Amino acid sequence: MTTMAMIPLTLTDDQRALRAGVLEICRRYPGEYWRELDARREYPEKFVKELTQAGYLAALIPQEFGGAGLGMAEGALILETIHAAGGNAAACHAQMYIMGTLLRHGSADQKRKYLPKIATGELRLQAFGVTEPNSGSDTTKLATTAVRRDDRYIVNGRKMFISRVLQSDLMLLLARTTPVDQVKRRTDGLSVFLVDIRNLKGLEVRPLRMMMNHSTNALFFDDAEIPADSLIGDEGAGFAYILDGMNAERILVGSESIGDGRWFVEKAVAYSSQRVIFGRPIGANQGVQFPIAKAHTSVEAAALMRDKAAALFDAGQPCGPEANMAKYLAAEAAWEAANACIDCHGGYGFAEEYDVERKFRECRLYKTAPINNNLVLAYVGEHVLGLPRSY
Repeated sequence: MTTMAMIPLTLTDDQRALRAGVLEICRRYPGEYWRELDARREYPEKFVKELTQAGYLAALIPQEFGGAGLGMAEGALILETIHAAGGNAAACHAQMYIMGTLLRHGSADQKRKYLPKIATGELRLQAFGVTEPNSGSDTTKLATTAVRRDDRYIVNGRKMFISRVLQSDLMLLLARTTPVDQVKRRTDGLSVFLVDIRNLKGLEVRPLRMMMNHSTNALFFDDAEIPADSLIGDEGAGFAYILDGMNAERILVGSESIGDGRWFVEKAVAYSSQRVIFGRPIGANQGVQFPIAKAHTSVEAAALMRDKAAALFDAGQPCGPEANMAKYLAAEAAWEAANACIDCHGGYGFAEEYDVERKFRECRLYKTAPINNNLVLAYVGEHVLGLPRSY
């Protein structure tokens, strides 16, 4: 078993080099770059392309398929570094954890066909079609159907809050292949498909104007035909495949929150150290200093839980509780740091040129997505503490 004593508390030389390489790219994309994109609600095409060309988005793809073959700890470090530098890896983070479903459950032909092209950036897999307007977090109630007809599936239904569809070539899609009234368990009858969405007839994409710039959309499938070989793994086993990838998702998204938290703390420390009011720096006042120090403490604690989750994941051991708790702690810590940062900046915290308000909006998402923090608490209550099911 992996124990706390076996969890590395410092970066290796290779990891430090990895972080330095990511930072080098991030420095070429300062706050002005992200502010302009945010104002126009545009995708960070140039940034994502450079990350891809440098191989960072292929970090978790095995070397045999053209990736770096790195572990979850390194993937987490990449995303954390981007956010700590003031950027937003949400533009491309899904590629890391979506790819795992293909890697673990796809056929040999599917992996040979897609993974090398995803690694080079020839194909983008950054869209994850799960959430629906009426089912929300209750994935077993999703109503999108995929009906087998000869050598294809006919897809009908709606998806909501699906990001990066217009910037992706491929989408991982969860749909019901067996009606819910014909299965023994609600989790049965759901299937996962790797869909080529380029010029897919029967798919309408409607962009949504959201609080943050995440290229988010509503999707409408109207008799969209996809090849039967789009199916990943066994028909009807898709729910388990999606769950299998959620620990990776929790760890990676939590790492972005940790990066956000560190950015907010650094920004708050710098500003409150040089902003002089009533004859002294405002950081000398406990009302300013203590919230920043408390936020820093929360961020560091979240990072330790993230490190534990990543270590367990990379060791091939169960990490559901740790991954969920890491996501929860990181999202809460980032939000705490965001509030401390905006408070110490006063009016300037709401000014676009300081980037605080942009990051403030962006980090708030992770208390709600990809899983609401209340559902994390419900998971811990039931599956970790053995309490009665709450929902």
